[in-house]
Amino acid sequence: MSKIKNPFSGFSEVAYSLLRIVAGFLFSFHGAQKVLGLLADPAMMPPVGSELWIGGVIELVAGFLILIGLLVPFAAFLASGQMAVAYFQFHWKFVFDQNFFPIMNHGELAVVYCFLFLFIATRGAGKWSVDNSKQGRR
Repeated sequence: MSKIKNPFSGFSEVAYSLLRIVAGFLFSFHGAQKVLGLLADPAMMPPVGSELWIGGVIELVAGFLILIGLLVPFAAFLASGQMAVAYFQFHWKFVFDQNFFPIMNHGELAVVYCFLFLFIATRGAGKWSVDNSKQGRR
C-alpha cells in the first residue's frame, strides 16, 4: 500500500510558528483583559491579588513569552497547567451531571488551550522565535 503524499508538509514549520504566535497573542489578550482592563467592563475586573487576577498575570506573561518565542517550553507548560486548573475549578467543578461536558459548562476553550499549550511545550519554540535566534548565535 502506498503512502499518500501531503502537499502541505513543506509548510509545517511556518504553520507551527504561526500557530504558536497566534495562540500566544490570544492567550495574552485574556490576561490583558483581566490585569489591564483592556476592552473589558471595569466592573468585571478581578480584584488585584485574587486568584482570577493571578491567572490573568500568568495569561499575560506566558502568552507574551509564547508569542515572541522566549522560554517557550516553560511558559507553555505553565499555561497548559493553568488551563487545566481553570477547567476543573471554574468550568466543570467536579459535578457529574450535564455540566460534565465542556460544551455545557463553556470550558471547551480551556480544554483546547490546555492541550494546545501542552503540545507547544513539547515541541518548543519553532522557526520564528527568540529562542531559535539565540541558538543561531551560539
